[in-house]
Amino acid sequence: MEVKEILKHVDHTLLTQTATWEEIRQICDDAIRYGTASVCIPPSYVKQVKAYVRDQMAVCTVIGFPNGYMTTAAKEFETKDALQNGADEIDMVINLGWAKDGKFDLIEEEIRTLKTACGDKVLKVIIETCLLTDEEKIKMCRAVTDAGADYIKTSTGFSKAGATFEDIKLFSEHIGDGVKMKAAGGISSMEDAEKFLSLGADRLGTSRIVKLVKNEQGTVTN
Repeated sequence: MEVKEILKHVDHTLLTQTATWEEIRQICDDAIRYGTASVCIPPSYVKQVKAYVRDQMAVCTVIGFPNGYMTTAAKEFETKDALQNGADEIDMVINLGWAKDGKFDLIEEEIRTLKTACGDKVLKVIIETCLLTDEEKIKMCRAVTDAGADYIKTSTGFSKAGATFEDIKLFSEHIGDGVKMKAAGGISSMEDAEKFLSLGADRLGTSRIVKLVKNEQGTVTN
């Protein structure tokens, strides 16, 4: 797979707590330059980023991040605020306590509430696979599908592990028609990125792929 094709599937991401505007601006410039699918940044930067990139790049942000245990009302407000500020895509974190309690009906309803808020904007649902059993992951595939979300996403990148090939395989066997997959967290090589895509992932949440391309181009230039 060509590098340009891989980059088209990347949500170029910077979500560290200490992210400054200069760092955010830099990943926006890189995302535009290398043709990534979106730039994924903290909610507080959405308005500024949208004004900066205009129509050159989709702006993605995160809701209920990274722990997911906010109330549904708080997540709904966050979502509407982000959309009003110009977000094109929303990545929400589920309530993992509800998953452990088997309250998948409440999770499904929360996802549905946020998808209603999103309307025709993209909603991705982060289920933090490293904290769930396979049975819980399968139930989340059903909840995401039934709630009408656009994507199921593996990880925040802020827990004990990130995306695995096994989880994408599991998703592909249990999501419904129309639901896409996003692998995120720990994707650090072109080989891994290509394998995730070959397994059916449509998006990759990572900052490292663009950095790899920049470093390679820098080596060639020098």
